[in-house]
Amino acid sequence: MVYHFKSRRMVYGLTLFFIALSGFAQMPIFKRYYIADIPGLGWLAQFYVTHVIHYAVAALLMGFCAYVAFDYFFGRRNSGTKKFQITKDTRITASARVKIAALCGLILTGCFMVVKNLSGIYFPHGVVIGLDLLHLVLAMVLLGATAYTWVRGRSWIF
Repeated sequence: MVYHFKSRRMVYGLTLFFIALSGFAQMPIFKRYYIADIPGLGWLAQFYVTHVIHYAVAALLMGFCAYVAFDYFFGRRNSGTKKFQITKDTRITASARVKIAALCGLILTGCFMVVKNLSGIYFPHGVVIGLDLLHLVLAMVLLGATAYTWVRGRSWIF
């Protein structure tokens, strides 16, 4: 039995869209390429607005990931034995493993970047650049894996 949760897919898709949009908006590309000049998109050029949106959506994404992980491990119990059984229907696909690794890496690097922004905390310049680049690469891996699974019609579980 394959589990389909339309609301989960919608929440994940909207969260991924807004976190990617606000993340890329923190770089000056929307102002530089005049995308922010399109009526209604001027907020994309305002760093602090996109920064707050990115933090809020990141908190939503972390909560959503925790919810899905708990549901996967504790919600799919066999009602008769009270024992979790990994069946053919609940195995995680290879593309889902890539997405999970990218999400975990994004959450970890994002947490370090939040700590870096606190007053009184100092990270060496090379570490800051490395965190930024790793965060960007992981975001691109996640977006690429999501696009691949969307085009190919793949699921997270078999």
